[in-house]
Amino acid sequence: MLYAIISEDVTDSLALRKSARPDHLARLQALKDAGRLVLAGPHPLIDSDNPGDAGFSGSLIVAEFPSLQDAEAWAAADPYVAAGVYQKVIVKPFKKVLP
Repeated sequence: MLYAIISEDVTDSLALRKSARPDHLARLQALKDAGRLVLAGPHPLIDSDNPGDAGFSGSLIVAEFPSLQDAEAWAAADPYVAAGVYQKVIVKPFKKVLP
């Protein structure tokens, strides 16, 4: 089943994001390589594809996991969690309708 992992950043998270980004992206690449990643990306803090120093307000990942518990465990082990980037992470089932 698909699950949405919706994360909210702490204030001024950009430096923390930069330090943990390589490990965070490696985990996403592993999901992609396994054919389980639907989409992933950050929410820019401002209305721009490249927010620069403004940074990001959070992230969204939609991926396939065997169960909600597996998705929650994967999300809890994210390098951004360990680095203190996220203040809140919500994991919930997701039903893809379109496209």
